[in-house]
Amino acid sequence: MFFYLKNNCIFATGKKNDEGTTVPSFYTVMAIEKELILELIDKALETHDHLYVVDLEILPGSQIQLTIDGDKDVSIQDCINLSRAIEHNLDREEEDFSLDVASAGATSPIRIPRQYRKNLNRKLEVLTSEDEEIKADLIEVTDSSIKLQWKQREPKPVGKGKRTVQKEKELLFDQIKKAKVMINFNKK
Repeated sequence: MFFYLKNNCIFATGKKNDEGTTVPSFYTVMAIEKELILELIDKALETHDHLYVVDLEILPGSQIQLTIDGDKDVSIQDCINLSRAIEHNLDREEEDFSLDVASAGATSPIRIPRQYRKNLNRKLEVLTSEDEEIKADLIEVTDSSIKLQWKQREPKPVGKGKRTVQKEKELLFDQIKKAKVMINFNKK
């Protein structure tokens, strides 16, 4: 048995078939490495410091999916510039790939701390690791946590009826299962 490289695939030959032809018994496709893509992204973002990576996935078939966000809005031109910066540094002759660069949508979950800072003083819908759902204003962001504030109706301590109380809760980032911005179309 011997190995050979053809079209970026590693083949290991097996036994000869009835016609005397050597048949490959297996092959492994050489995939684009995530580290290489991250290096290219970092280099491209040096000139666009208001942008940052939210998610990077390399799917089978060398399909690269990159999601970015920004401290300000992300424009279509930002996505195009980043796509070109990555694509021009990869060789399609060496590895065929597809590249999708998209901005995190308005209804996309918040995934990294920098996105919380961008959304300071906005209303969030948060699911904690204890499966508690909180709809509240994001009033503070630190390097390790966020602080939420909301109003809630609670029974009076004495007598009948309810009163409105203001609540606050600090959550470490690892206590947050999911968070997203609540879009308010009725702003005045």
